[in-house]
Amino acid sequence: MNIIWLGHGSFRIETAGQVLLIDPWLTGNPVLPEDQHDAALEDATHILLTHTHFDHVVDVVSLAKHLNVPVVGQYDLMGYWSEAEGLETVGFNKGGTVNLNGVMVSMVPASHSSTFSTPDGLRTGGSEVGFMISSEGHMLYVSGDTDIMADMGWMGDYYNPDIGILSAGGHFTMDMRGAAYAAKRYFNFKTVIPCHYKTFPILEQSAQVLADGLPGVEVIEPQLMQAIKL
Repeated sequence: MNIIWLGHGSFRIETAGQVLLIDPWLTGNPVLPEDQHDAALEDATHILLTHTHFDHVVDVVSLAKHLNVPVVGQYDLMGYWSEAEGLETVGFNKGGTVNLNGVMVSMVPASHSSTFSTPDGLRTGGSEVGFMISSEGHMLYVSGDTDIMADMGWMGDYYNPDIGILSAGGHFTMDMRGAAYAAKRYFNFKTVIPCHYKTFPILEQSAQVLADGLPGVEVIEPQLMQAIKL
């Protein structure tokens, strides 16, 4: 399994012959240079979406059409895009699991919001979620944008993920201290990868607090377009 950070909350997951793009943000992403866009998208098989804030959703419809790949996400939003945009979608909901050509993806709760801008103002786009991805002997938790929440208790017990990609930038999500608390209290991770940080000055700029709060856990600060091999 290769986990490749595309900046902010965006990732490319290469596993079991599939290439999953998680919340791919290209347009206006200050971290991902334009000359890296093609490499970020190469051979993509699916797009997974956690919620509809602009820094997660702005490119999803155009990319799905350009790449001719399905969008995988919360049922209500997928149904709308299927009808309004003609996209191929895989819609499911919290508690459900889908099989993406051998990669099993389960949808789990997150604690955030999920709105997008329209000419008539903000509208709600489904609900915010995270994913548990089972492949190649690993269970990977992609938290999406979230705060600490009690649901992490049963999620840690039931899915027992060994890898966590955790939003940890603060202001919009839990910060590094909060992510360390959640990881220590609710999970038994071997590896933790922070995200949704460093993009803007308002966000946390270092994961040192996270690493200090998780002795015995490998905390890996992702580097742009560099594969973390697990």
